[in-house]
Amino acid sequence: MADTTQMLKGILDGCLLSIIKDGEIYGYELAARLESYGFTSFSEGTIYPLLLRMQKEGLVSATLRKSTAGPKRKYYSLTEKGEGELESFIKRWGQLSATVNNVLNKREM
Repeated sequence: MADTTQMLKGILDGCLLSIIKDGEIYGYELAARLESYGFTSFSEGTIYPLLLRMQKEGLVSATLRKSTAGPKRKYYSLTEKGEGELESFIKRWGQLSATVNNVLNKREM
């Protein structure tokens, strides 16, 4: 049986895009925000490869900024393409969660 991390693999992208939509944010802050929503099994090490891929795909942009506490931080923001992907994710998630709930609750269409 797949563990929670495996089940969330594709869902995490949409969650990250949703958080980034709220405003510029850096990796550690993203990890903390995910944890505040109940995602306890993710670290910065999990998030950074996803952010790099999303940046290469043009879904997010990144800007290096000075930090008051050490080295520069890379802040991420949503691009127009990222906003479109988030809207698409929200629709797909709604359909998928409704379908899974139908199965779990034995409701046929």
